Amino acid sequence: MNGSALVLRALHRGEKRLAGRLTTVAQDHRAEHEVRHVATDLARWSREHVDLLAETAKDHGLNLDELPPEGGSGGTQWPGGSGRSGGTERSSGSGAGADGGVPTAVLEGTASIVGRRPEPGLLLLRDLRDLHLAATENSLYWEMLAQAAQAGRDDALLALASSCHPQTLRQMRWSNTMIKNLSPQILTSL
Repeated sequence: MNGSALVLRALHRGEKRLAGRLTTVAQDHRAEHEVRHVATDLARWSREHVDLLAETAKDHGLNLDELPPEGGSGGTQWPGGSGRSGGTERSSGSGAGADGGVPTAVLEGTASIVGRRPEPGLLLLRDLRDLHLAATENSLYWEMLAQAAQAGRDDALLALASSCHPQTLRQMRWSNTMIKNLSPQILTSL
């Protein structure tokens, strides 16, 4: 397997994961109208990226739709890695996630001590942070794909990266802006 194939696989998984997380955040925070509407639109971009990646990969002899589930056997892993990327999935267990985030159980446990549900604002900030990290990871993969495409003079891969990466950068900017706008009020009201 060549390096471009590795990046295509990682991007396919990352964009799928980001689309799912954006959709979940839109549903979980539907009372926040901007979050609901923008996250829904941004999820559509990631789903389009998934389709474009699968299409382009077929031209390179890969079938990304038949990838084993994350953590499953098969496929090449990144050197020194576990074969999964990020760790941005919502943690529902009692341990901290691989990315060091605060698991839902901890937030809920802390809230139960003081007799109420976890602050919705804290949950929203955690979700926005997770979205930002997932989009950042995808952005790095788009950069790697573009660099490999340039080095290998692969115009199709370069065109794909050039058309999709700006949308991923926009996903990053949105999540970062939301965190900047919401953090002061949420964190000072605790």
